[in-house]
Amino acid sequence: MVHSFLIHTLCPGSAGSASVCRVLYSRAFYSEPLVLLPGGLVPGAERLLQKEQVAVVARQVKSACTLSRQAAGKHSPESCPPPSDEAAAVQEADCGMFRLVAGEPFQGEKTVLWLGVLSLGFSLVCEPHENLLLAESSLRTLTQHCLDHLRLLGPPGTDVLLKADRIEALLDRFLPHGQLLFANHRFIHSLDKELAASMAK
Repeated sequence: MVHSFLIHTLCPGSAGSASVCRVLYSRAFYSEPLVLLPGGLVPGAERLLQKEQVAVVARQVKSACTLSRQAAGKHSPESCPPPSDEAAAVQEADCGMFRLVAGEPFQGEKTVLWLGVLSLGFSLVCEPHENLLLAESSLRTLTQHCLDHLRLLGPPGTDVLLKADRIEALLDRFLPHGQLLFANHRFIHSLDKELAASMAK
């Protein structure tokens, strides 16, 4: 089961506004029960907590991606020539996985898989028992389709907020209710046709 999916920036800078990690889109497929305090919950507390949890994940992915690129001796995305197409960008993407212990920031333990495509990060937050090979395959498929359909390889965050409905349509088909799908090429092709018809309306 996938807990959440998010798209965020991977700015390489180390100071000033360049160090800010912006969450451009996030979707939680289910909510963990909140621990009730004696005085009850402040209105909107659940939404604020989810927002902070997503921000923590995005910052940790940004740090992991930065370390991965430095270890590989890669240049910053801004100094690299743009990929020939979206498929090449996903093929060349940095990738990784790390675990979040219970309480930091979620109540239960979680596993995070991420892809770094130039200045954009795509992340799945999964339950610890999830099939990681299937989760990585699903993340790459989702990332590929986000890039294909939304043209996100412009300036970081270009129009992502305005395309949230299209991202929702992608998630509804490729990650329905947070469930990972075993999908072969024929199945993905049929989903592509269904998605194209939906977006053409």
